[in-house]
Amino acid sequence: MQQTIETRSISEAAHELGLTAHTLRYYEREGLMLAPVDRVSSDRRYTDADIAWLGFLRKLRSTAMPIATVRRYVELARAGEHTSAERLELLREHRETVLARLAELDDALGAIDLKITIYSERLNA
Repeated sequence: MQQTIETRSISEAAHELGLTAHTLRYYEREGLMLAPVDRVSSDRRYTDADIAWLGFLRKLRSTAMPIATVRRYVELARAGEHTSAERLELLREHRETVLARLAELDDALGAIDLKITIYSERLNA
């Protein structure tokens, strides 16, 4: 008995991920999908595995990981388990970049909070 795999259209996948169909097509065109997206006729059909992968790509991009770095990660992932150490190092390096950016944002937020306090005290005086 063959099990049917539930799939989603590009619009359904985009909605589920909070992305646009244009972004999904861009990721595919740029070679960022772990595996080719299935098609029925010419319509893309996204599996749960595709959705999970796209969710991870979204997280990487939300941390401002450059497309070139994402592409390198994808190439390593496609190459197999023997690239795990390289992928780990790539993610560790990116983590340091994200932590530095968070520190910058925290500092900027502190400056904004200070100005809010100053203006609030002036207006309440």
